[in-house]
Amino acid sequence: MPQFNFQMVFWPQLVWLAVFFTILYFGIVGPTLPKLGRVVTEREGKINGDIDSAAAAKAKADALGTDYAAGITAAQDAARARLNQARSESSAAIEAQLSAANARLEADAAAAKAALDTARAQALAEIEAVAGEAAADIVEKLTGVRPAPEAAAAATRAALA
Repeated sequence: MPQFNFQMVFWPQLVWLAVFFTILYFGIVGPTLPKLGRVVTEREGKINGDIDSAAAAKAKADALGTDYAAGITAAQDAARARLNQARSESSAAIEAQLSAANARLEADAAAAKAALDTARAQALAEIEAVAGEAAADIVEKLTGVRPAPEAAAAATRAALA
């Protein structure tokens, strides 16, 4: 192979290499380099635009999140206010019902006490009458003379008191 024979002159091969390299470089790389530059520039612009739109979307999402949190807080505050109002209204209604029930119970207790006092007085009167008769019977058996009913009642009252 003559190209590997180094005893021959090597300079013509280097010249032809330089010629073909120059032709290939300017024939292929020269026209494609500006196209590559435009593609890289467009891609960089698209990426920057996407980054900007993502930042704008994030800012909008953050604003929506803040509005949502404020809405939740306002709704919770309104619910607490309604709950407190309902509690106070129900407490007032319960207090009114309790006071009415207490009034009825006090009236019933007073009526029951009056009935008890009447029954006690009536029972004491009956006991006095029975005790007076029993005392009169005892006195009559022991002495043979029956005492007057007023005297027997007075003695019985004195003994019970």
